[in-house]
Amino acid sequence: MAHDEDPDTVRREFGEAVNMSPSELEEWLATDESQSVGQKKDGAGESTGHAEGRRIVELLRKKKGDLDDDDLAHMRKVHGYVARHLAQQPAKEDVEHSRWRYSLMNWGHDPLKG
Repeated sequence: MAHDEDPDTVRREFGEAVNMSPSELEEWLATDESQSVGQKKDGAGESTGHAEGRRIVELLRKKKGDLDDDDLAHMRKVHGYVARHLAQQPAKEDVEHSRWRYSLMNWGHDPLKG
């Protein structure tokens, strides 16, 4: 973990990036749309982002005191991905049904949520 990132900051940034509840995310991950996006490693049946979504649900359900360094590192990764991906928003695409939005939702962020 980087020296300047205390666990409270990591949790706060993760909370800002992930705006879906565990149940919302689980419902989303069960959809065909969720499973239709993302890169799959060497013949894997599940995309990287879809697997991330399942890991994020686990993180959301963990108690603050139960988070270990690996969890915090993963929370930083999620925050970084969401921040980078939000910067790539398509200009004139139908965002609601875009692969861009579906990918973000696999990582726990729905850009259409207020």
